[in-house]
Amino acid sequence: MKALFYTREFPPYVYGGAGVHVEYLAAELSKLMTMEVRCFGDQDLKSKNLEVKGYPFENPVFDAADDKLQAVFKTLSTGLHMNAEPVDADIVHCHTWYAHFAGIVAKLCYGTPLVITTHSLEPLRPWKREQLGRGYDASSWVEKTAIEMADALIAVSKETKDDILKHFKVDERKVNVIYNGINLQQYTTTKETSTLDTYGIDKAKPYVLFVGRITRQKGIIHLVNAIKYIEADTQVVLCAGAPDTAEIGKEMEDAVNAVKKTRENVIWIDKMVSKEEIIQLYSHAAVFCCPSIYEPFGIINIEAMACNTAVVASAVGGIKEVVVHGETGLLIPLEQQKEAPFEPVNPNAFSKDLAQGINTLIANKALRDTMADNGRKRVEKHFDWMAIAKQVEALYKTLV
Repeated sequence: MKALFYTREFPPYVYGGAGVHVEYLAAELSKLMTMEVRCFGDQDLKSKNLEVKGYPFENPVFDAADDKLQAVFKTLSTGLHMNAEPVDADIVHCHTWYAHFAGIVAKLCYGTPLVITTHSLEPLRPWKREQLGRGYDASSWVEKTAIEMADALIAVSKETKDDILKHFKVDERKVNVIYNGINLQQYTTTKETSTLDTYGIDKAKPYVLFVGRITRQKGIIHLVNAIKYIEADTQVVLCAGAPDTAEIGKEMEDAVNAVKKTRENVIWIDKMVSKEEIIQLYSHAAVFCCPSIYEPFGIINIEAMACNTAVVASAVGGIKEVVVHGETGLLIPLEQQKEAPFEPVNPNAFSKDLAQGINTLIANKALRDTMADNGRKRVEKHFDWMAIAKQVEALYKTLV
């Protein structure tokens, strides 16, 4: 059997959880079958069972288009380019709306069975309109078309499955819940501290860590607003880059600068760091915080748990299936607006609750150590990539 991945992200161009997912799942599936990956970029890799080829995203033809529409037009163009070479795979498997158009074309033109992994859903990300303008209508159409014509769907959590059935016309029998995973050998506690030294983190004092893109979805502004309520001796390390828009990037910059006027121990690493660096940051953090307002799974939480770090996270989406309240961390209730943009009903109360959860664990080392141990055990039991790859392989076999 041969499977073909269509994806926007693949190393070295990975900026989010979907890219991490694709990287590791492709590697594990290549141990079970022949794998081909077509992605955005200039990649060109061939190994025994894995071939990776990048396709250019930048296209001067669209330079005259509206700034917010350029990304959509270039995405659709790249999806066509991905299909210019014949498709000889038994299965085409798409990841995120950026790659869905390529999958639509492959199914229509080559007759290849189509699998879609729903890493997130456009109807639940209305803030994307800030980034894409009317292009958000186009991305929503592409996603809806791909999901409703797919031969099988993978939801990364049970709640994501419920969301698919709520927002799309899909036969429930086509929707399979298969969690994200992690490389348990790579993501493990390290004693190395060079990264802490590089960014000026005081190794003698505890710190709370955030890792993620600067986007409404990840709720980072709510964590920044919580800093004033976090115990004064606790360092705050924000590993946050790749803002969705210049506007939210500026909002983040202004919020951090305002906090720094009254607090010196806030460290903002405004770029995407390497795996080695992030593993060090996870390993030495007292608490990892995930304040997302929408999170179908939240792979960053299992990364932190794998590195023996207790988690404080918002009780939304798939996070509730990953973090066990009182055992591997603390889940913070989030009352959200019922209509878009799904922000907290009371943002200040949510920020205070995040801070309270962080302070509770910072003040109780025995509790957070127990949660750290429980978190590693949970990841080992439920989120191993090889076991997940075998579930995906079994799904493929039902379609061939």
